[in-house]
Amino acid sequence: MKTALISGISGQDGAYLAQLLLTKGYTVYGTSRDAQGASFRNLVRLGLKDQVTLYSMSLKDFRSVLQVIDKVQPDEIYNLAGQTSVGLSFELPVETMESITLGTLNLLEAIRFLKAPIRIYNASSSECFGETGEGGANEEMPFRPRSPYAVAKAAAFWQVANYREAYNLFACSGILFNHESPLRPRRFVTQKIVAAAHAIAQGKESTLYLGNTSIRRDWGWAPDYVEAMYQMLQQDTPDDYAIATGKANSLEDFVDAVFRHLGLRWQDHVQVDAGLLRPTDIAVSCGDATKAKEKLGWQAKYDMQAVAQMMVDAI
Repeated sequence: MKTALISGISGQDGAYLAQLLLTKGYTVYGTSRDAQGASFRNLVRLGLKDQVTLYSMSLKDFRSVLQVIDKVQPDEIYNLAGQTSVGLSFELPVETMESITLGTLNLLEAIRFLKAPIRIYNASSSECFGETGEGGANEEMPFRPRSPYAVAKAAAFWQVANYREAYNLFACSGILFNHESPLRPRRFVTQKIVAAAHAIAQGKESTLYLGNTSIRRDWGWAPDYVEAMYQMLQQDTPDDYAIATGKANSLEDFVDAVFRHLGLRWQDHVQVDAGLLRPTDIAVSCGDATKAKEKLGWQAKYDMQAVAQMMVDAI
């Protein structure tokens, strides 16, 4: 029986990953900055909270990280923690940089210090690429980050690569493109759209305000994507992988799919709010997961239309 430690277990990916690992017979530990005060609502929603052991751990405190890893003695660590919102990163650039880069560095350094054969997965992001064009970005495309969040994720990616090469750690980064689910909080635009459309259908609201609806993103289904994380740590050799559906759709397309599934015309209810526009934004973000398909046997099961419908049905 293997043991896994998930930092950021309270988030969308952390909860789905815990669910996957439990089905595979893992003993699962999870961390949060305040495990006693956190609600872990996603674990509760999936009926998993009583099946995992939870610890308080601050990723920005090396002593805290070292103590928890030494106590748990995990076979695998999944680093999913840190400030996760691109939009919020413009307001909290220091917190974003510290929580992602220092947190990742502390995990890597703790593994090196303990000299333990621990495999670590790092959650990188498609935001690192910046503009990709419709052709899709793979692992060879240079990074050109366009937000504080993306800059932090790019730095963490290279930390992982450096520790893998310099210290022979089994360390992988998953460069994940957008992946959604009902566990997303409302600060993410996809869940904002779904919640607002549902409220409009019930007559509780009348208007949904959005920023740039022409942006194009590669949207997948989060439970699919955590399977790719798991597969990366089961390989003989550590490597980095882009994880995506391979198809970009506009935010307007996502809005249309959600509203149509509820029998509504989005044009009757959506208005653009200039105050929601970001200082810089990416016009097109699309991924190429060919390497993941060839080496991991992974490919996305659901496209954007299915993701939008599943999110609506889950409310």
